[in-house]
Amino acid sequence: MRIATISRKTSETSIDVTVNLDGTGVYNISTGIGFFDHMLEQLSRHGLIDMDVKTVGDLHIDQHHTVEDTGLAIGEAIAKALGDKKGIRRYADALSPMDETLTRVAIDISGRPYLVWKTAFSQKKLGEMDTEMFEHWFHSFAQTAGVTLHVETLYGSNNHHIAEAAFKGLARALREAVEIDPRKADAIPSTKGVL
Repeated sequence: MRIATISRKTSETSIDVTVNLDGTGVYNISTGIGFFDHMLEQLSRHGLIDMDVKTVGDLHIDQHHTVEDTGLAIGEAIAKALGDKKGIRRYADALSPMDETLTRVAIDISGRPYLVWKTAFSQKKLGEMDTEMFEHWFHSFAQTAGVTLHVETLYGSNNHHIAEAAFKGLARALREAVEIDPRKADAIPSTKGVL
């Protein structure tokens, strides 16, 4: 089983994350931001990644540190669980439809963090969550997970659907990319020999 636990403590946040990449999508998530919890639940359920996430942040200031540091901790836990990345499929993409919205997510578990974000929102908040924090979460996640990540909303108008399609798309792409390829289970998927 590819399981990892990360504890990240700063003067702004206290975060404990455990992930199991070979799970069934069981989650226990608490960040203090209801809509954010809902999105991380989608990541777990549709990615078949068991996730325990407990974040206590300085929400009396704003949501920035809580969302950013949670992204950093989840990305770090996934990278740790992947280990040397031997046998993974590495590349994957997903089209994620949600009613009138269609989002494309592509991922390369390359060791080279990069985010292309082509998604926009027409309102400032979803529930109590600032919509500008979605891009920041994806950026933080990509940095510590060591992935190249492209997220593009092809079309859509409902802000809830736009956010959820992005997280579900990441979940489905990540699920495929971390799977062990039975044809090359003993090899690093790179001509360099390392990722």
